[in-house]
Amino acid sequence: APAPKKEKKKNPPKKQQNTNAKKDESEMSINELRENRLGKVAAMRDAGAEPFAYVYDPNRTASQLTEEYEGKLEPGEEDVNNEHTSCEEEITVAGRIMARRVFGKLAFYTLQDETGTIQLQFDKKRLGERDGDSFKNLKAWTDSGDIIGAKGTIRRTDKGELTLYANEWTMLTKSALPLPDKYHGLTDVSKRYRNRHLDLIVNPSVRETFYKRAKITSSLRRQLDAKGFLEIETPVLHTQPGGAEAKPFETYHNTMDMDLTLRIATELHLKRLVIGGFPRVYELGRIFRNEGISTRHNPEFTSVELYQAYADYHDMMDLTEELVCGMANEVSDSLTLPYGEHTISLERPWRRVTMHDVVKEEIPDFDFDLHDPSTLDAAKAAATAAGVPDVQRCSSVGYVLNACFEELCEPKLIQPTYVIDYPIEVSPLSKPHRSKPGMVERFELFATGRELANSFSELTDPVDQRERFEAQAAKKEAGDEEACDVDEEFLSALEQGMPPTGGLGIGIDRLVMLLTDSPSIRDVIAFPLLKPDA
Repeated sequence: APAPKKEKKKNPPKKQQNTNAKKDESEMSINELRENRLGKVAAMRDAGAEPFAYVYDPNRTASQLTEEYEGKLEPGEEDVNNEHTSCEEEITVAGRIMARRVFGKLAFYTLQDETGTIQLQFDKKRLGERDGDSFKNLKAWTDSGDIIGAKGTIRRTDKGELTLYANEWTMLTKSALPLPDKYHGLTDVSKRYRNRHLDLIVNPSVRETFYKRAKITSSLRRQLDAKGFLEIETPVLHTQPGGAEAKPFETYHNTMDMDLTLRIATELHLKRLVIGGFPRVYELGRIFRNEGISTRHNPEFTSVELYQAYADYHDMMDLTEELVCGMANEVSDSLTLPYGEHTISLERPWRRVTMHDVVKEEIPDFDFDLHDPSTLDAAKAAATAAGVPDVQRCSSVGYVLNACFEELCEPKLIQPTYVIDYPIEVSPLSKPHRSKPGMVERFELFATGRELANSFSELTDPVDQRERFEAQAAKKEAGDEEACDVDEEFLSALEQGMPPTGGLGIGIDRLVMLLTDSPSIRDVIAFPLLKPDA
């Protein structure tokens, strides 16, 4: 009988493998990367490790270590006993992994904290002295973007790079998403604004801009407090807009059944405080205007308004120079600053020129009497010939003068310049000029071709103020959405008597743009308003 046939052994079914584990990260999609990293979170928890720590206590920052070890340690030398630092304990740092380089039993990480970067060196043998699995877990569990802590000593590598030679490491926060450099960096401007947290992580210059912004506003408050000004908060919700010519945002209070607007200025409430007996007041805060968006306009922005009793607009010019130079000194070692292609000098005193004179620099024959209506047509003709648009709609010579200034002069004012003495038509809250009929005592500060500050000798005559409010109300009735109504509450307060007062408003965002060489207002607002991402 023939021998029985041998049955072929069947191969056991292969275990399903995690295909992502064998893939290079550069080949993975965002979803695959996220899945892979969350898998590491699960692996850590299975091993009894916490991927999202509760607390950690670093005792040194990257910049502190750089400063302490400046000029110390030869290449290859280690500060085993902390002889070159004032830290008596084991050096402990914490931050985000920006780069990983693993070579067998050795790894080098770049760690970034709020002050800069420091290199970490991990050695399998050294880490194993405290935890036998530490180096294996380091390689298996960590990715760029994770936040970790490390303890060790300071050494310089053979190439001279300052390095923390780690004795142990701790996962503080496991990042589920990669850093933007996995996808060619974060260079698209809209994506940078929309993902500001990533912008701050990968662009140190952006973090520096917001550090400087904080220093600028802190310096401003310190200077004003030292001069006896009191910061008092005023309402954001108003029953009617006032204090500026701007279209407001409208809202509604359900319980009180009231239509309200977000404030377009803090002026009228601060003046009521002056009337009530506070001779020096200010508020640094958000203003909301329902206007267009550009490199110099954002619907919500920050300004400071201040009011000083027994002062006028000349005092405010001196004060503005002092405050701005003080803020500049806080973030720069010079009053000569780069801005784009220009070099801006903040050295005092700054140029002062009347609106009429600066317009005559562009239109030499623009010399029309603001009080004589018969010169209006000639003023319009001169403006039109100079290329100023839409002057036919101007109802007075003062409006024509202002239109000429905004079109022809403002973009050319690169160095700090006070433009003073404005037409009364465009300045409803300013005191009449004491020697120039038809003008008011007002200035605006310009630099880099844009307005930075606005100031008046404040109007204290309640009758005159009512007439100007009524003129504004007529404009609003005729369809001007930026004109204001008659504010009876403010007029009632003004009739109690307000002392001679100088007022000043400074646009903080634009000032920060100047002091940080930032081309757009969105560069200095942490989270600017953006349309939804399509």
